[in-house]
Amino acid sequence: DAASTAYLLVCTALVQLMTPGLAFFYGGLVRSTSVLTMMMQSFVSMGVASILWYVVGFSLCFGEPAGVFGNPATFVGMQGVN
Repeated sequence: DAASTAYLLVCTALVQLMTPGLAFFYGGLVRSTSVLTMMMQSFVSMGVASILWYVVGFSLCFGEPAGVFGNPATFVGMQGVN
């Protein structure tokens, strides 16, 4: 479905733009010695979320129906995606 794909891409782009702002916000809440740590935690969590999307998230959204969510085993690691 093209509309669902476009919606997810727009949401992904907004989250990617939000992450630096969130990192600066969290950096402003801690002492100056911990700013880099807090900013790196924000960016590393974005990387972990991207990997989880690649492994199982796509299947949960676009996989064969299995109740409310898709079957996570349908497109594990993007296998079978045309």
